[in-house]
Amino acid sequence: MVPGLLRKPSAELSSTQRMELQQFRNFSKDLPQFDGMVSQVFNQMFPTEDSSNQNEKPGGISDLLVKHGFDPAQHESIRSELKAGRIGLAQNRLPVSTDLRDIDTATLISVADSKEDDRDCGLESIRSGQVAVLTLAAGVGSRWTQGAGVVKAINPFCRFEGKHRSFIETHLAKSRKVSRNLDVDIPHLFTTSYLTHQAIQEHLDDRHYYDYFSSVYLSPGKTIGLRMIPTVRDLRFHWEETAQQQLDEQAQKVRDSFHAAMLNWAVQSGEASDYLDNLPNQCLHPVGHWYEVPNLLKNGILLELLKKHPSLKYLMMHNIDTLGADLDPTILGCHIRNGSVLSFEVIHRRMEDRGGGLALIDGRPRLVEGLALPREEDEFRLSYYNSMTTWMDIDQVLEVFGLKRQDLEDRRKIELGIRRIAKRLPTYITIKDVKKRWGHGQEDIFPVTQFEKLWSDMTLLPDLDCRFIPVSRMRGQQLKEPHQLDGWFRDGSAQFVASRTDWG
Repeated sequence: MVPGLLRKPSAELSSTQRMELQQFRNFSKDLPQFDGMVSQVFNQMFPTEDSSNQNEKPGGISDLLVKHGFDPAQHESIRSELKAGRIGLAQNRLPVSTDLRDIDTATLISVADSKEDDRDCGLESIRSGQVAVLTLAAGVGSRWTQGAGVVKAINPFCRFEGKHRSFIETHLAKSRKVSRNLDVDIPHLFTTSYLTHQAIQEHLDDRHYYDYFSSVYLSPGKTIGLRMIPTVRDLRFHWEETAQQQLDEQAQKVRDSFHAAMLNWAVQSGEASDYLDNLPNQCLHPVGHWYEVPNLLKNGILLELLKKHPSLKYLMMHNIDTLGADLDPTILGCHIRNGSVLSFEVIHRRMEDRGGGLALIDGRPRLVEGLALPREEDEFRLSYYNSMTTWMDIDQVLEVFGLKRQDLEDRRKIELGIRRIAKRLPTYITIKDVKKRWGHGQEDIFPVTQFEKLWSDMTLLPDLDCRFIPVSRMRGQQLKEPHQLDGWFRDGSAQFVASRTDWG
């Protein structure tokens, strides 16, 4: 209790607490069993090791940045834009004057109206080895555990055929069924990050890749972000926009004092400077799922895949928690017939679906993220929600980055292409609280700035042909939180997934 009391201004201590501190002082002077107690208190109140020194050791922040593909040029560009006020929490949102309307259904590609030719075309493409599956498994399921970090991909979330199955096993079981039914080798890729790669690798090795008889690839993340000290402007906006309970007078003073201390810390530390005063892993951050496709180019996995499967033309990309998504030949046929670069699957929105959706923005259809909406209520005007499942034409996507298949060995050309497209997309700024542990069980919490770029923003590029395909909720629903499992069982979604799996 003593270190906590000593940190408080004396005016905030009650008479009882002041009496207790006085007793503690007297005991420390007079009682032999209290010998050394003062030094113990100091050990608890002050760091035993400067975390900045840890960053210089082998395996410190410098080594991790190099290992995970830190791009210093992009980092400095984001820092300069942040300082200039061109990006920030307030700039995440589209202008209030934006003409935002619900989508016109005539814009959508209806699978229900699809011809039998589309299904035949899709089946022929799968049989010809032109399709692979890309599953995004780089994130830690903070929503799945209400804050704790887990590797969601390997969580045994549901019981199928008498055994609890993980997300990753379920997706391989769907690909296995299509492979067996059509007698074809379907490669399945899982993207990972510095937070999930080792755990997923060990999980699959221990289980012999669930005896998946085709190729399984892990695509490790090759892009990482370095957290920064927030700007005073963003901190004030963050506190004003965050719903906060009205506290009593004394508690409000404490909160105001904390805010003042954090603003002073940001100014003293240097607004938008690198956050390095912590353990190395606490200074890094993931940079958003837009980078998952660029990572395929940077880490060489796409090159390896195309060498082994030269007839490959299409990728179906989806989230690890979109359990109903599989290689549907009719949807694939629709994508091929329309010749688009990207085809996004969308589902009808329900009240619990939060995070943006499909909208007409200034007359052009695009997927818009929730944090980019001008007003919070705009989300409820949108009829369709983004499932994130995307069908992509590999050669056209490479062309977007200014590349061809033969350029996949040219690292410099790849880096320049990725930077060029990244610069055209929005950079979203967020404030995250990080803990700094020190002493003996002591910790402080600091707000830090990090950025992300999101895949759905590809739809705002005017020169990119994107289409939108409505699908059933059973196919497109995402399991973000455990409480969704009850409804997922009741509405038949679990049975829908089970009917599309082959457990081997």
